[in-house]
Amino acid sequence: MATYIGWRVRELRQRKGLTTYELAKRSGILRPNISRIESGRHVPSVETLDRLARALGVSPADLL
Repeated sequence: MATYIGWRVRELRQRKGLTTYELAKRSGILRPNISRIESGRHVPSVETLDRLARALGVSPADLL
């Protein structure tokens, strides 16, 4: 599950033309944590998923 969520976050971020730095700034999540999520090394909490989804302009369900 962590790998899939990370893949979706990276895919949506790249589709929006954002860097990890820009996504971190928009979401309020530290850049290293975004990198860990995207690489599948960290399973984000529901709150983190919500913040990422808002920053990417999608529904949290789109990340799952």
